[in-house]
Amino acid sequence: MTKHEWRKKEKSIYQPKTEPQFIDVPSFQFITLAGEGNPNSESFSEYIGALYSLAYGLKMNLKKEALQPEGYQDFTVYPLEGVWDLNEEAKRTFTGTFSKDDLVFNLMIRQPDYIPLEYMEHIRQEVLKKKSNPLVEQIKIERIQEGPCVQMMHVGSYDDEPASFARMEDFTKKMGSTRLSKIHREIYLSDFRKVDPEKLKTILRFGVDKIPG
Repeated sequence: MTKHEWRKKEKSIYQPKTEPQFIDVPSFQFITLAGEGNPNSESFSEYIGALYSLAYGLKMNLKKEALQPEGYQDFTVYPLEGVWDLNEEAKRTFTGTFSKDDLVFNLMIRQPDYIPLEYMEHIRQEVLKKKSNPLVEQIKIERIQEGPCVQMMHVGSYDDEPASFARMEDFTKKMGSTRLSKIHREIYLSDFRKVDPEKLKTILRFGVDKIPG
């Protein structure tokens, strides 16, 4: 049985162009972990570690199951994603700039639809027994449908993302659509611990009211 590799099989979602484009994102199943604070802090890495411990726990245990769920296919673990916003106090006092300490995030890793909810919960309990990271207990299992969006591939430092978002917003307006909110999604295709900042690949995406045409 061939492995499902999202980079090859789902290019429209995970391999966009470096120019803004519209996409209608369907409903997917995720494990999610919400938090608040600076993504450069040491505590932020604990959130990432908790999600990946469950994601790999699910993948590896499914491979070993004698009775696998209907539709099972081995898969490459999906990339880390983050939905970003500002806390309420920062929104009230926003003047065009903000502190990263005021960021609110919901990190997530997509899971194949064939994995039953009860199986995810079972593996979460197994991971909790083996890992000392208490954040595993806070992980939720959610189905999320983004719907109409604008996205593009951002190549470079995370600090340079505002320029890409400006291009995306300009594209959205020119095409007659409207950005729904300042909340946005980032999909991390590169490991920032191993890749130089100028070579990082990150998908940027935000919701819009409609896709023209």
